[in-house]
Amino acid sequence: MTHPNPVLAAIFQRRSVRKYTDQAVETEKLEVLLQAAMAAPSAMNCKPWEFVVITDAAKLEQCRKRLIFGNRNAPAAILVCGNPEASANRAAKHFWVQDCSAATQNILLAAHSMGLCSCLIGFAVVAMKRDRSIQRFIGIPAEEEVHAVIALGYSDEVYQRVAGRKKVIPRYFEG
Repeated sequence: MTHPNPVLAAIFQRRSVRKYTDQAVETEKLEVLLQAAMAAPSAMNCKPWEFVVITDAAKLEQCRKRLIFGNRNAPAAILVCGNPEASANRAAKHFWVQDCSAATQNILLAAHSMGLCSCLIGFAVVAMKRDRSIQRFIGIPAEEEVHAVIALGYSDEVYQRVAGRKKVIPRYFEG
């Protein structure tokens, strides 16, 4: 779906990519992605997130070997982590998941808008929750929770169209 508004066009056209070229993701682009992530809203502006960027090919390969279905060949990954205790505000501690979700979506959309491809790797998060040694191997402190793993790179496939979307019928409560 095309749209004249560039933000909506990015939302409608973005898709997950699972096969990447060997082309490295430029450091400048990774920095912009992190800036986009940190521009996300957060409860009471507490910003409970931390980011881990992995571009080292050997480290990425070792991570893939530790994960079932870890066969994504992306040359870069960003892990979005949350630290529920990072907030001095007791109420804001309950919203780190929403905060990290907003940061993750910003990364995905910014990557698309910059010509990068991405894939949110949900099984990697589950694997890290089950086996904390993976988190330790990457160097993520125990007090942080891995919220999202995002594979990044340049697509090795040409997509003819955006993947189909499930039709949702919203419920409206109007007064």
